[in-house]
Amino acid sequence: MTCEVIVDVQPKKIAIALTEDKRLVEYQEEEQQASFNVGNIYFARVRKLMPGLNACFVNVGHERDAFLHYLDLGPNFNSFAKYLKQVGSDKRNLFPISKASIQPELPKDGSVQNTLQVGQELLVQIVKEPISTKGPRLTCEITFPGRFLVLVPFTDKVHVSSKIKSSAERARLKQLVQSIKPKNFGVIVRTVAEGKRVAELDAELMVLLRRWEDAITKAQKAKDLPTLCFEETSRTVALLRDLFNPTYENIYINDAGIYDEVRNYVQLIAPEMTEIVKLYKGKLPIFDNFDVTRQIKTSFGKTVSYKHGAYLIIEHTEALHVVDVNSGNRAKNPDGQEANALEVNLGAADELARQLRLRDMGGIIVVDFIDMAVAEDRQKLYERMCENMKRDRARHNILPLSKFGLMQITRQRVRPVTEVSVDETCPTCMGKGTIKSSFLFTDLLEEKIDQLVNHLNIKAFTLHVHPYVYAYINQGIISMKRRWQMRYGFGVRIIPNQRLAFLQYEFTSPDGEEIDMKSEDDMK
Repeated sequence: MTCEVIVDVQPKKIAIALTEDKRLVEYQEEEQQASFNVGNIYFARVRKLMPGLNACFVNVGHERDAFLHYLDLGPNFNSFAKYLKQVGSDKRNLFPISKASIQPELPKDGSVQNTLQVGQELLVQIVKEPISTKGPRLTCEITFPGRFLVLVPFTDKVHVSSKIKSSAERARLKQLVQSIKPKNFGVIVRTVAEGKRVAELDAELMVLLRRWEDAITKAQKAKDLPTLCFEETSRTVALLRDLFNPTYENIYINDAGIYDEVRNYVQLIAPEMTEIVKLYKGKLPIFDNFDVTRQIKTSFGKTVSYKHGAYLIIEHTEALHVVDVNSGNRAKNPDGQEANALEVNLGAADELARQLRLRDMGGIIVVDFIDMAVAEDRQKLYERMCENMKRDRARHNILPLSKFGLMQITRQRVRPVTEVSVDETCPTCMGKGTIKSSFLFTDLLEEKIDQLVNHLNIKAFTLHVHPYVYAYINQGIISMKRRWQMRYGFGVRIIPNQRLAFLQYEFTSPDGEEIDMKSEDDMK
């Protein structure tokens, strides 16, 4: 299986697509100005205690206060709290963590009102982004994840990933990390560290220690709370850190800044694979060029079709996701209804596993498969679902089919489900139901071009239109596109863009910034 990563950087958002054998399996998009990523560390203040929930609310600068449960304080909270007081007492010199005294562990059956007080300052890390009406979820067990190691302050233990099966390799890694880690730091050794040399692990450990020092220094010098002490790496780099493997063939990026950032990271973790990072310079939008746009439009939405006319209906409620499997208008299996139901359900299991990753669906998922009478077929469906979910890196749990034919799945949820609207609102009437004659659409475009060139004195720009409109503009020996360029200059570039609706258009400057040329007159 070959994997490719395609990164589309736009002025307002960044989108990342992961494909396996050219098939879209993961998709994430994020506003460029978005904050509150999982992994960010804040020096913040307790706003309110909730004894009934055994939790508190903490102000981290979000419109809704973040939630911190007593059990998320961690067993070493007392040591951490004392160290923060020592750090805050001297704003000039940083108190070394190696000299910090380890306090008794926090009891699991304790209460928040006996441990915290309103106004207390804490170092907290986001473990779950704001979802729906809920604010971020926090923890005081701070971690700094790397490619091979995860650094955990105020523990002295070294844990090795259970996915490393060799007892000799586990013992080697544990002894090796134990010898290089500093006092009062714990380390989790990740699966990809298997077989790595001490120099590679030590180099990453030094990077993680510098991140800790930077974070605690910002907390020491903080004047206004909340203060962001550590910001998780960009979504692109974070995705690569967790997913990077030798099967990657290419990483395509259409932005020079992100390209340099990703290339430097790959050079750090896998120097021999630096050349797979490539800067995309094509004229077509990057997602159109790699057939990602079409797959997004066919894979999102309420109804998702798969093999031979069968389809899934996916509904999202506040409490859970509900998936209904339908055979649609597919031809019946000659072996009978039971064989037909099994075939449809196995196809649904394949598509559902992909949809869970693609949409990053979390929480409780209930799937209503087509009823099957044979116990062996139900077991075969359960095993197929478990096999498909092995490639999903999110923690999950799958239960066999219930007597009602329902399968229940729980999947780790750390951020809101990815929802991409595939419905297109008419850009000309904005849903009013009446538009100008579509035959006059090219006249409208020429008016806009004339206004840009002759009135706003903008000589170089790109016009994005639907591929059908582009084909019409570009037809003939002396096409409409060529006539416009001869009349208004060759700074006028026109390209097809699958993302746009039929009569939608966009003007962009040479550096990719959108030029807003839309007006109410367009809709009259």
